[in-house]
Amino acid sequence: MNNTTLRIGDTDVARIGLGTNRLTNTPENIAFIREAVELGIGMIDTAYTYTGGQSEQTIGESLSPIPESCIVATKGGYAPGTGRPEVLRTQIDESLRRLKTDEIDLYYLHRVHEDTMLQDSVGTLAAYHDAGKIRHVGLSQVGIDQIEQAREIVPITAVQNHYNLSERGRDEVVDHCAREGIVFVPYFPLKGGGGRAVDEIAEHHGATAAQIRLAWLLRRSPATLPIPGTLSIQHLKENLAAMEIELTDAEFDALS
Repeated sequence: MNNTTLRIGDTDVARIGLGTNRLTNTPENIAFIREAVELGIGMIDTAYTYTGGQSEQTIGESLSPIPESCIVATKGGYAPGTGRPEVLRTQIDESLRRLKTDEIDLYYLHRVHEDTMLQDSVGTLAAYHDAGKIRHVGLSQVGIDQIEQAREIVPITAVQNHYNLSERGRDEVVDHCAREGIVFVPYFPLKGGGGRAVDEIAEHHGATAAQIRLAWLLRRSPATLPIPGTLSIQHLKENLAAMEIELTDAEFDALS
């Protein structure tokens, strides 16, 4: 594992991915997704709920068949009640259709809800995994106990939690994932934090504050793979360039 790539299953991908929660189905956005992959994006993150299904549809129209160099991750079971096996199955089947694929590279349980046992939701994903329709299983917004409960049912490849410079409530999960060989995917990676230190370090590196926040996440753990959302090729190039920024120990500590 080097500083700029991570292995997901048997696929090496760049450690900066692409979030698509605002992606709508337009010719411009289809071209954007294709160009993103050409520029080196290896992890594209979507969900059943994003833009009423248009995000998944756009990715399906852009990439089908999905290149072997690329992991498309989606999620289901976001709203209360939708983690129940019969509802989750419907969502998975719809995501397979929208993405125009026979097998989803990485499928997350989007949320764990009190109305449904974790074992029931994860068991549903395990059944699709065993049937060859989901290659890798992930969890979102979970703690260590929930990760370990799920791992008794099916291997967990990735965990996606809200985490950034100012949202550090999942520090122990970041470290647990690194120890256990699980990819940690921080969402909302660019939200605030760092104060004046961010601006000063950005100026020193000739970088943007956003690039420094991403560089901090990459340095925080060898298992992190942030997924900043954008619809702009310029921003996408800036995000990917953050992988080249090497923070010093002093800079990392000042931000932390």
